[in-house]
Amino acid sequence: MISRAERTLFSDWAWTVDRWLLASLALLIVAGLVFSMAGSPPVAERLHLATFHFVNRQVLYLLPALVLMIATSFLSPRHVRRLALVIFIVSLALVFATIFYGQEVKGAKRWIFGVQPSEFLKPAFVVLVAWAFSEGARRKDVPGNLIALLLLPIAIAPLMLQPDFGQTMLISVVWAALFFMAGLHWIWVVGLGGLGGVSALLAYKFVPHVHARIESFLEPPPPVAGVPANFQSETALESFIAGSWFGKGPGEGVIKRILPDSHTDFIFAVIGEEFGVLICIALAAVFAFVVVRGLFSAARNSDPFCRFATAGLVMLFGLQSCINMAVNVHLMPAKGMTLPFVSYGGSSLISLSLGMGFLLAVTRKRPRSRVLSELAATGAPAAA
Repeated sequence: MISRAERTLFSDWAWTVDRWLLASLALLIVAGLVFSMAGSPPVAERLHLATFHFVNRQVLYLLPALVLMIATSFLSPRHVRRLALVIFIVSLALVFATIFYGQEVKGAKRWIFGVQPSEFLKPAFVVLVAWAFSEGARRKDVPGNLIALLLLPIAIAPLMLQPDFGQTMLISVVWAALFFMAGLHWIWVVGLGGLGGVSALLAYKFVPHVHARIESFLEPPPPVAGVPANFQSETALESFIAGSWFGKGPGEGVIKRILPDSHTDFIFAVIGEEFGVLICIALAAVFAFVVVRGLFSAARNSDPFCRFATAGLVMLFGLQSCINMAVNVHLMPAKGMTLPFVSYGGSSLISLSLGMGFLLAVTRKRPRSRVLSELAATGAPAAA
């Protein structure tokens, strides 16, 4: 055990970090490796790769991801804001670059230099919006609300050009939730909600990709050569039915062999077939625990920035989890969104580790005197 009297950087971190959050994230990471061993071998074999090719690559991605998450959790709120600003600027520039020079996959340009920069844009965006709203509420000389208002179109405009409507929707919903938390007038909330509804309607009406996905989800067209139009969603649903409550057992799944994205977007369906619905419920409960724990921590936090950042980061984490699981059980059209720490993907894993590192940093317990000194360093009034 580390003594409370020991005053080192690590001992301070060990006594102030939220251990329940850290343990929950560790559980998800370990579970992700186990489930990756179940879902990725069929995909690797279809691509004529080594059976555990994707598992081995996931382990390689996991090492820098863990280092990044732990290192980020040591940061003070001021350094979290600074790092988020740098990452936001770099990732936004890369998102713009993908529009012109990115690799096209399934009709969208989201990758450049082997990285999906929109994944890193999300946590950085949430932290900057949290800072803007907190400063706007605390200091009258800072146009925080205006900055937060401008950050949204700056972030989503290049995403819509890629196009990546799933990430656009996710960022917009989290931004709207923080907007509501900021306590702004209900007219703004209703107006922006109406604007979001109109935008969704326009996307459905005039964007062929969005229109086709929604139509295919609501009214699936007749099968072509015996293959359903929404083959992956239908097959994923069959996986849960085949697995029932207790599953067929690790490695005994059959439907995963015909599921193209069984190691990424549809790994939750593989879990349902091999481990059963009860394990799926338990996994969903771990995601829910992280979100609820974060929201309670945000409610108790006396620092406005940490309160907004905590709420925004756990909402981002929770919404992405919900969207992935909803797609797997055919409650939403396919979005191409990973299940945090469980789906295979280097950019997703490292960016999620960055976001959770930010979360661990802003939820650390800090003495009141330290909070006041940090406020003084930013020029904020001590009463805040």
